[in-house]
Amino acid sequence: MANYEKEINRRRTFAIISHPDAGKTTLTEKFLLYGGAINLAGSVKGKATARHAVSDWMEIEKERGISVTSSVLQFEYDGFCINILDTPGHQDFSEDTYRTLMAADSAVMVIDASKGVEAQTRKLFKVCVMRKIPIFTFINKLDRDANDTFELLDEIEKELGIATCPVNWPIGSGKRFQGVYDRDRQCIITYSDTEKGTKEGEIAEISTADTKALEAAIGEEAAGILKDEVELLDGASAEFDLEKVQAGELTPVFFGSALTNFGVEFFLRHFLTMTTTPLPRRADAGLISPTDNDFSAFVFKIQANMNKAHRDRIAFMRICSGKYEASMEVKHVQGGKVMRLSQPQQIMASERKILEEAYAGDIIGVFDPGIFAIGDTLCMPKEQFCYEGIPTFAPEHFARVRQLDTMKRKQFVKGITQIAQEGAIQIFQEFNTGMEEIIVGVVGVLQFDVLKYRLENEYNVEIRLEPLPYEHIRWIENKDVNLDKLVGTSDMKKIRDLKGNPLLLFINAWSVGMTLDRNEGLILSEFGRD
Repeated sequence: MANYEKEINRRRTFAIISHPDAGKTTLTEKFLLYGGAINLAGSVKGKATARHAVSDWMEIEKERGISVTSSVLQFEYDGFCINILDTPGHQDFSEDTYRTLMAADSAVMVIDASKGVEAQTRKLFKVCVMRKIPIFTFINKLDRDANDTFELLDEIEKELGIATCPVNWPIGSGKRFQGVYDRDRQCIITYSDTEKGTKEGEIAEISTADTKALEAAIGEEAAGILKDEVELLDGASAEFDLEKVQAGELTPVFFGSALTNFGVEFFLRHFLTMTTTPLPRRADAGLISPTDNDFSAFVFKIQANMNKAHRDRIAFMRICSGKYEASMEVKHVQGGKVMRLSQPQQIMASERKILEEAYAGDIIGVFDPGIFAIGDTLCMPKEQFCYEGIPTFAPEHFARVRQLDTMKRKQFVKGITQIAQEGAIQIFQEFNTGMEEIIVGVVGVLQFDVLKYRLENEYNVEIRLEPLPYEHIRWIENKDVNLDKLVGTSDMKKIRDLKGNPLLLFINAWSVGMTLDRNEGLILSEFGRD
């Protein structure tokens, strides 16, 4: 048994997912508050002088009050070492979220109690199901008027196709929100508003068996409604089954208000006992156990210019097995080189701490001189295996990039290439012109704004984006195709990706089929190849 097994088993690594504005970033901050990582929670939205959420470190995030890039946050709580991956909620940044989910062992799904299951929640949930990772649900904003509680559960079950098991139950909502009922201990926990961003608040527990005390605390009417709802709940809801939870077939549901701190610590305590230790990861050599194997990791994110003073690139790695120790030699499998990881750091949003050691389940940031790519594997020099790849998604919006000052060509090429390597955008070249004509493709149009903003603020380069009408992209799988002789449609455009692979852009979906019909043996794919 490895001597680091105890350290690995106290790790919990999870992602927080939600539709925009469901309160995900606020919930993340409250976790940090309870873990003692911060003393005062910042408001995500507010005036320019107001505090900003710790996990929103990019300038554009502070200006707009939205998360546009995943953050990694680590803190200690009650003997556990917790790694939170806070993801962007906005659908235009969903690709970043998909990649981040590859590094998580479980997911916390935050749902707005007044809105229920929203479009982005469905999309992200499907990725969790695809990966079979456990999902925990926090129904938030009970301090505001909410939808009927049974209807919320019914919606989760029907929309997402997963059974629900409420762990607690709300007593009213909005101005009538008085607390929650703890199903396991059969008592109510009364609500005390702590909106000031601190964790102190008065909490009282009253057994539901003590009818007089219950009615005195929440009123006769609310007590009667609660009794009826609990009876209905006990008869209708799925029973708690940890095996089903960990198989991703049952989601424990919690109710609370992240803004006012109510129910946050209750959720955190229960969640930590239900979620798993770091899980084995699939590689081409089979399943790699976190505790039985030496150090290995994979890159799931690359971020340039996190530190304006250094203009550096950080590769985020999920450690999948064993222990990392400072100055140890590791093998970069795709590069075929043995190397020492430069300045491995624990990242707390934009703040960093140099690490001497890290374990399976931890996320570390490593200085990247331009050698890593998303999906790369690192392992011990004597090992040779690759973790399963991270899917890339076909862009849905395209624009031609015009550089306004041609004297800044070098900065422009460097900036757009680095941002593309992070995976936020994909860049393509006109078929015969090389880097002279650059076309950028994105999953969501808001990425265009981020590209423009970052080139201007981080690389001092101004650009103009000219939208293109293409909506469908296909990679050509045949290695021997002569693009000059390809018979296409009038709305088709030939381009290449940065690796020189040929691609086709189409305005209309039916043009894809027509091009296949006109070129016998042609194979087109919606996904790129390495």
